[in-house]
Amino acid sequence: MVAVTAGDVGRGTRAFHRQTPNFVRIRFGFRDMEGTMDNEKVYRMDFSKVYHLLVNKAEKKGRTRQEVDEVICWLTGYSQAELEGMLGHLVLYGDFFRNAPSLNENRKLIRGMVCGVRVEEVEEPLMQEIRYLDKLIDELARGKAMNRILRGES
Repeated sequence: MVAVTAGDVGRGTRAFHRQTPNFVRIRFGFRDMEGTMDNEKVYRMDFSKVYHLLVNKAEKKGRTRQEVDEVICWLTGYSQAELEGMLGHLVLYGDFFRNAPSLNENRKLIRGMVCGVRVEEVEEPLMQEIRYLDKLIDELARGKAMNRILRGES
């Protein structure tokens, strides 16, 4: 039996994640809570770090950085130059979406599960935008055709 204190669970400490089996964290929601505090942690992440994680995920499956950029630009309305400019500065992940020039209207057509959560059922609008991007990158990594990922536009 693993000894996990209430403080370990609430703070998401390394001890908790190191000592607790993955199926326990997933089953009881510790991996992916929709609580406000957890959302704030996501919103405060550096966009450039998240961007590199998204690119790595796609490249491991044979897709390209250009395809990731195309998906991000389609979803958010940023130009390629604006996107590249943000990578050289500290831009919070939440601000990246809050300041998006024009979120694509067809993003509401994105359906499915990401980390055990249906993207269309996420209640907080900002977190839903983040989940939309996660879902699009998942589809890209799984080899889905670009015109289907962009919901018929390309």
